[in-house]
Amino acid sequence: MLRVRCLRGGSRGAEAAHYIGSRLRGAFTGWVQRTFQSTQAAAASQNTCAADDKAASPVPKDCLVCSYNEWDPLEEVIVGRAENACVPPFSVEVKANTYEKYWGFYQKFGGQGFPKDHLKKAIAEIEEMCNILKGEGVIVKRPDPIDWSVKYKTPDFESTGMYGAMPRDILLVVGNEIIEAPMAWRARFFEYRAYRRLIKDYFNSGAKWTTAPKPTMADELYDQNYPIHSVEDRHKLAAQGKFVTTEFEPCFDAADFIRAGRDIFVQRSQVTNYMGIEWMRRHLAPDYRVHIISFKDPNPMHIDATFNIIGPGLVLSNPDRPCHQIELFKKAGWTVIQPPVPLIPDDHPLWMSSKWLSMNVLMLDEKRVMVDANETSIQKMFEKLGISTVKVNIRHANSLGGGFHCWTCDIRRRGTLQSYFD
Repeated sequence: MLRVRCLRGGSRGAEAAHYIGSRLRGAFTGWVQRTFQSTQAAAASQNTCAADDKAASPVPKDCLVCSYNEWDPLEEVIVGRAENACVPPFSVEVKANTYEKYWGFYQKFGGQGFPKDHLKKAIAEIEEMCNILKGEGVIVKRPDPIDWSVKYKTPDFESTGMYGAMPRDILLVVGNEIIEAPMAWRARFFEYRAYRRLIKDYFNSGAKWTTAPKPTMADELYDQNYPIHSVEDRHKLAAQGKFVTTEFEPCFDAADFIRAGRDIFVQRSQVTNYMGIEWMRRHLAPDYRVHIISFKDPNPMHIDATFNIIGPGLVLSNPDRPCHQIELFKKAGWTVIQPPVPLIPDDHPLWMSSKWLSMNVLMLDEKRVMVDANETSIQKMFEKLGISTVKVNIRHANSLGGGFHCWTCDIRRRGTLQSYFD
């Protein structure tokens, strides 16, 4: 059986361990040791993989929520809304997750709506995407429209909101459970409100509903002096395991997790810290195994444009952001595919994302994929794999920070819980 563990270098692990130990005065010493132990030592441990022969609780017969992976036949999905989307204020965590050429945009328009003409086109694209999903036999649900420009204040910070566009960022479905992520951006603190009506309906149908501990998002959660001035700075900091979020309290975005049955993979990123990962590991044990993987990525935030699992034993791995643990997948018999270079032009605004949204696809089942109509290269790649493409143009919607996987959260897929690493 493959035991996937984070192969972190000494400086990276030691720094995090030292920080957590000093902050919490040794309260989590055992956890720190487990989290940052070597791969060899991890393989000898039975604690984090105790679920090998234990069956998960069955999903209630009439429950509308049931999804274990990214590729079983899709039956019901939440698709986000671009309506009323606002530019987040230019706070330290936003700066750390965006590129310098857009900093002026955030400084000028933070707290205001995205450009109206662009937003109008994005809304139309997502409506067409919903229509195509329905035509493919998928039930589509939408979050509630909210005025994200309203200012709010907590005892620790004040901000305006952002949007309800990316349900994958905030919701993670594991079996019949919906987990609300705590998030890490202050502009996304109240984003869950757009989904509460839907979640209550799913809860009333028999689903489990879990809200992860909500962080205070106090100043201590962020490295206020996070020193980024260039892409080189970002590469250097990421290689050292330094991120804008600290270990002050748990935080994570759901989009840093990706599912493959009993095994769930996650990256430590600008928005997901080790405490957040550990909360998920303990919460999902013993039925699921949470594994940390890492990448050569100057700005890690959300895993699905870097490492997108598209079938049993089949993964798209970004050639610009190689996975440090990729040999473990290959040794387990997985096929690793590097998608082609994206075709999106340089002058198209990508305020909150990279061009690699081309690989941020949504599997309708093992043999059908929803892919950008403009990305002919990756379409050909899928066709060679025997996977038919459902082509949709969401180029303007991409500008808000997501591809098809980001814009959706699969609520129900027809399949059962399996292990793909035994």
